[in-house]
Amino acid sequence: MFYKIIIPVFLFIVGIVGCNNKYAASNRSYKKQVRAFAKELKKQPGNIDSVLVASSWVGTTNFGMRKPNFVIIHHTAQNACDSTLRTFTLPRTQVSAHYVICKDGTVHHMLNDYLRAWHAGTGKWGNVTDVNSSSIGIELDNNGFEAFTQQQINSLLQVLKTLKKNYSIPTANFIGHADIAPKRKVDPNRYFPWQQLAQNGFGNWYDTANVKLPENFNAMQSLRIIGYDTKDSIAAIRAFKLHFVQQDSIAVLNDADKKIIYDLYRKY
Repeated sequence: MFYKIIIPVFLFIVGIVGCNNKYAASNRSYKKQVRAFAKELKKQPGNIDSVLVASSWVGTTNFGMRKPNFVIIHHTAQNACDSTLRTFTLPRTQVSAHYVICKDGTVHHMLNDYLRAWHAGTGKWGNVTDVNSSSIGIELDNNGFEAFTQQQINSLLQVLKTLKKNYSIPTANFIGHADIAPKRKVDPNRYFPWQQLAQNGFGNWYDTANVKLPENFNAMQSLRIIGYDTKDSIAAIRAFKLHFVQQDSIAVLNDADKKIIYDLYRKY
């Protein structure tokens, strides 16, 4: 008698919880796509058209999953965390990120770190032109014109600590969306605490106290070596300042700016 009562009640509660999850449909879609990828991974390599394929398959024993090597930080440019979650669950938007961090510090891990999110778009850092394929995208709930909350930054630091440990991501490879797409993007905005991140091991920072510029120092070439796409020099300078000289938005380099670039260049 006990089980006849409890089991239906339990199933009813589970049903209610499922109905209350407004992202149940997109979660089902996520699982369906992951199963399709898993099925593809199980396939035996081979069957290449127009080449002589060996009669028997030999599979290597030496392999692993591809790991992210960069972390790209964004702001959502929306006014509520839930708006971003909805945007990332609508197929027509064609945009996503691995993590979304709300103003209260809540972390939404929306995509397995090994899968490719659509967060970077057209961008370039050094010789890397397909940033989505080698990076993790983190979105911070912020409309682009406000400071980030301390709860957000605390959660972000914890996420970055985990990512750096799990995937051995180099210190220099924690960068912003504007860094990789200076002509298109300005996120995270100038209130983002890059220096605090660098002090915790996520990204490089500078110390120009004893820096002396060499003669004929080429600042744009150094920016390119750091990683910036300098084809549009004005956009590159603005992106550099958004990250390292946040109080100055003028797309002109003075000697103080050049010293910063030179010190950063030496770290790369």
